[in-house]
Amino acid sequence: MTWERAGRLVWIAPVLAVAFSAAFLTLLAPGDAEGVEVLFLLTFLAYATVGALIVFRHPRHTVGWLFCVVGVASAATELLYTYGGRTGEPGATAAAWVSAWSAEPSSVAIVLLLLLFPTGRYSSPSSRLVGRAALGTALVWALALALDPGPLRSTEATANPLGIEAAGSVLDVIADLSVIPFLCCLAAAVIGVVVRLRRLRGEERQQLKWLVLAAGVMLAALVIELGLLVAVDTDRGAWDFVSALVICTGLAAFPVAAGMAILRHRLYDIDVVINRALVYGALTASLGGTYLAVVLLAGLAVGESDLAIAASTLAVAALFRPVRARIQAAVDRRFYRRRYDAALTLQAFGARLRDELDLEALGDDLRGAARETVQPAHVSLWLRGELR
Repeated sequence: MTWERAGRLVWIAPVLAVAFSAAFLTLLAPGDAEGVEVLFLLTFLAYATVGALIVFRHPRHTVGWLFCVVGVASAATELLYTYGGRTGEPGATAAAWVSAWSAEPSSVAIVLLLLLFPTGRYSSPSSRLVGRAALGTALVWALALALDPGPLRSTEATANPLGIEAAGSVLDVIADLSVIPFLCCLAAAVIGVVVRLRRLRGEERQQLKWLVLAAGVMLAALVIELGLLVAVDTDRGAWDFVSALVICTGLAAFPVAAGMAILRHRLYDIDVVINRALVYGALTASLGGTYLAVVLLAGLAVGESDLAIAASTLAVAALFRPVRARIQAAVDRRFYRRRYDAALTLQAFGARLRDELDLEALGDDLRGAARETVQPAHVSLWLRGELR
């Protein structure tokens, strides 16, 4: 089968993800947090769909195929885990056994995606070595879990049907310590992305910026989730759904950003997206902290009242524009220094333009402003004869 034909058949991946998800939902008892489960299933579908889109456009692109595998395998593992918990059902033991050794080692796909993004090929011999180490770790990890005797780690009510009692202690150690080489490979992959981001230019650098944006969203989701775990009981009521929504947002950011980057849809908008994310993220944190502080201080001063809350809201609303302007300037100065300096140069040139009467001096100023902002290799200025 040619790659082009395989690319046309790749839409089977999201169809399988939907089929596994639908089968999983039929196994849930009424009231078993259907909303939360649907969120995770939609995340798996996002991986499979983005992977199918990439492969359809670029049939040989390894990242697209990996996304397809991750989406379908995740949905299938969720189905097998749930069905394996139904002790006594036909095939439940086999389903529980497969889900026990496939769930954790599959996380190695993250390392491969980081190493192969965005071209679908290893960028250097060292990255190829890290990729092989990650695959070897996944294989050893899966074998240790598959042959570890005793209760299955994912379904403790089911004993491992293929467990090797004589090697139980060794397999336990291997299964427990396999996470260490996995974390080492993950760290090496992240460092490789940082090195490539600093070294590359042009389209590939813009593509890596989308990956960095996804990492930022995932990190923000992790911080929010930790905050929720500390502040509220995320296993009850609406907080369970909010917690799942935060986690799924972080997980879905990776395929969405990768799809934008690889398909090059609005590729160069990434600078604007990052700028706005930095500005409004910092603005939300600043105004939110200010609002809480003002409400607490007002509550201590005059007691809890609607007037204190209304005054706090008005104060924060009045701070919106000046705080946003200061944060925007700080972000531009720190992360977009070249553009920030160019804006200052144009502002200064505009101020001189209003007062300058000497045409030669004005021409020198114009050429100087062009050199500092656009940085061309050569600047020339022609004037019409009657203006000389």
